[in-house]
Amino acid sequence: MIPSVQQVTQVTPATRDRCVDVVRLFSLLVVIGGHGFMLLVNITPDRWTFGNVLTTSARLQLATWLLQVMPLFFFAGVAASVLSRGPADSAAWLFHRVQRLYRPVFYYVAVWLVALTIARHYLSDQAYKNVAGVGIQLTWFVGAYMLVLLGVPALRKIRTSRALWITVAAMVAAVAAIDQTRIHHGPEPIGYVNFAAWYVAGVLGVGYARSLISRRTALFVAIGALVADALLVALGPYELSLVTIPGQTLSNMTPPSLVLCGHMLFLCCLAIWAAPAINRLAANARVWWFVAIGNRGAMTLYLWHLVALIVVFAVSHVLGYDRTSPSQPNFWWLVVAQVVALYALTCVLFWLLQPLENTPIPWWDARVVPLSPVRRALAWTGLAAIVVTNLMSAKEGLKGPGLIWVPLFLASLLITRAIMPTKPRPPSP
Repeated sequence: MIPSVQQVTQVTPATRDRCVDVVRLFSLLVVIGGHGFMLLVNITPDRWTFGNVLTTSARLQLATWLLQVMPLFFFAGVAASVLSRGPADSAAWLFHRVQRLYRPVFYYVAVWLVALTIARHYLSDQAYKNVAGVGIQLTWFVGAYMLVLLGVPALRKIRTSRALWITVAAMVAAVAAIDQTRIHHGPEPIGYVNFAAWYVAGVLGVGYARSLISRRTALFVAIGALVADALLVALGPYELSLVTIPGQTLSNMTPPSLVLCGHMLFLCCLAIWAAPAINRLAANARVWWFVAIGNRGAMTLYLWHLVALIVVFAVSHVLGYDRTSPSQPNFWWLVVAQVVALYALTCVLFWLLQPLENTPIPWWDARVVPLSPVRRALAWTGLAAIVVTNLMSAKEGLKGPGLIWVPLFLASLLITRAIMPTKPRPPSP
């Protein structure tokens, strides 16, 4: 099920840029720990109430400047796409990514549907809604990542440093303009245009893959972005926390803000500056084995750690150790114990479930071939529909409007798959 150190070493090309894989896995592991650190849960017979430890202290909110590392995953994903061979057909290439990304999502959503069907008979209405609301919330990231991948064919056209920095500047300026509209009470939906801000990390991924950013420039930009973010928070209307928490007036995360754009510049440029050291570290056979295996089941790690976290909190509740407030006795010792348990249980789930991520599903995983112009147009429409319905499903959860968005999401996946040809068209006479 899991290859040995020697097997991984033998199949790894000598030319592989290992920094990209290290950065991708590092970002996921930090996210898992961050969720384990932040969550508060109050379990009663009638409800499960979820809270966030960050709401209790500005100092704790500052920790999100270390824990908010999701831009690195977008950076690594685009860099890997650019480093790989260019697509013969962009739509077919993108759907190949869809096949790989959403294969484990099918299993994850199916398990949640079964679990909630059973839980409906044992939980109160309020407790059921609380759990159903968070069950597939993590899939927002898959939709946001697919949004960035949709732009990879265009991002591949960036081939000079000048074009790269002009693109980054234009994106940051656009985000700033949307933020001004949000700050001055413009229409709320316009803020969601800023989901395109994730492309900043993608553009920097192109810069890394094509060596368009020197280490010296990367370090200067990283320091400048960090200083700019600090000033925006200190002098402007921006929040300190880089993740969304209750009570915020202007979230930095949902949708992304100018501060999060600056954070993307800081993290991604710091990764570019540190790349030689990261590659040297990953040259160690055992380190590389850990990184390669983790990347092999990256989506399994990401999706199932929430289930592990819920199990850890449920067991803690049974044992009489609820984590409800930082003011409770031995709170931080409890946090440490639960985070360690979270990583341990996530590893077990990873070991059991990552084969599903790497086992093709009949029909769904059939090889896609280049499309005709008509099918290509339909395919791009379907890919866009996948992104929109994915994000809305994650936002609503498996309750209320989500009971409409989730079927639409699954239907968009299956319909787009049906559009894709799996056999070459017969030659013209």
